[in-house]
Amino acid sequence: MSDGVATILIDAVKHWERTADVVVIGQGVAGACAALEARAAGAQALILERASGGGGTSATSEGIFYLGGGTAVQTACGYQDDAATMFTFLRASTSAEDEKLRAFCDGAAAHFDWLEAQGVRFARSAYKGKAVALRTGEGLLMTGNEKVWPYRDQARPAPRGHQVTPNAQGSGAAAMVALLDRCREAGVEALYDVQATNLIVDGGGRASGVRVRRGDATLDVRARKAVILATGSFNSNPDMVRENVPLISSTSLPIGIPYNDGSGIRLGESAGGALEGMDGMIATASIYPPAQLIKGVIVNTRGERFVAEDVYHGRLASCIAEQPDQTAYLIVDEAIFAYPEAERAQHRLIDGWETIAEMESGLSLPPGALQATLSRYNHDAAAGEDSLFHKHPDYLQPLDHPSYAAFDISFNKSVYAFLTLGGLKTDAGGRVLDADGAPVAGLYAAGACAAQIPHDGKEYASGLTLGPGSFFGRQAGRAAAREQA
Repeated sequence: MSDGVATILIDAVKHWERTADVVVIGQGVAGACAALEARAAGAQALILERASGGGGTSATSEGIFYLGGGTAVQTACGYQDDAATMFTFLRASTSAEDEKLRAFCDGAAAHFDWLEAQGVRFARSAYKGKAVALRTGEGLLMTGNEKVWPYRDQARPAPRGHQVTPNAQGSGAAAMVALLDRCREAGVEALYDVQATNLIVDGGGRASGVRVRRGDATLDVRARKAVILATGSFNSNPDMVRENVPLISSTSLPIGIPYNDGSGIRLGESAGGALEGMDGMIATASIYPPAQLIKGVIVNTRGERFVAEDVYHGRLASCIAEQPDQTAYLIVDEAIFAYPEAERAQHRLIDGWETIAEMESGLSLPPGALQATLSRYNHDAAAGEDSLFHKHPDYLQPLDHPSYAAFDISFNKSVYAFLTLGGLKTDAGGRVLDADGAPVAGLYAAGACAAQIPHDGKEYASGLTLGPGSFFGRQAGRAAAREQA
């Protein structure tokens, strides 16, 4: 999997081009936060960035940080939340390790305060509807499965998607402008247009530096204390995606920048780092907005429902990818008909029919299957309880207003944008772990090159990349600064 990447013994290094206490590879949100925290702890931090400037995929994102536990925005908007409730929800809905999850939930509210102290701004207003991301300026929205059964019965739902007040380029760009400004103000040095090609290790395997390529030149950079990998995901590397993500389709498109090629994962693996969750991805081709489409039903080629239609769009995508032939149809009636507004998804209107039987035949579904599905659903909707998947009552409405229409939302026909979720296995302090669970000396990882809190799209909520990425970046920066030189 390391694909030919090898470590270099420190004895082979003839000249150090630069030396720093902590060397951070990558200047997206995780790398910037790691460098800032290392600097605040008194360490000299040096960032090595492959692009001509900082920002990474974080700068192109929607700028949503999943945070909770009673942040200033949650409180200002009248929502009750605490670390224990946040932990209960994430423990029920994700497969992350307890130690990491507890650290994130316990520290989330204070981390929000830290972000604002760096100049990352969030409006004290909330969006009450269901949206993928905001274009209307509010700073808080529900971005996950908090209101979806069974989680709504296990933990009090609270919105935790904190979206940054945008600049002209968007919310992700606004967040990174603030963090990059703070890096410069704090005296964090950065080298740009350099690509890390190898980790340099001492005789005991401790990460002690980085070999980089700048143009035709090869440079060696010394890390007196530690190296932090913050290089992003591998979703822009088609070979790695095909090797690790079996559900990917030919119509799927990667989210992010071309430099999300898994280079940091390979570097960490070359030094003995273990991998985790490499088959996980979050994909999206949302059927909402408009939210009225959630009142429809989604069926597979057997004419059967297989998921509650009100789930987070990433959870829906994962469920569709697992269906026979990765095929699914969104069924609506005249009362709720609308076109999905996510044009990039290219959900196709198949046709309209006057009866359910005609629609069943037109979609080549098993005779009687769709009629039975809608009969049960309409009975449940009229009674106010979805007995099969417990869709939230807000989106429960009989489909009994002919005519009917169907959209093809198949995973291998619509365009699902995706982000990989797997990477290096780390502990709550950001240390890279080996196959036995022991730390790789002097090596840390944070952000999308590390295995994230959600291991697949069913577990994901918008903001569970930037939120934990920035939080565990800080964790890694603090811990790296404490290493002995």
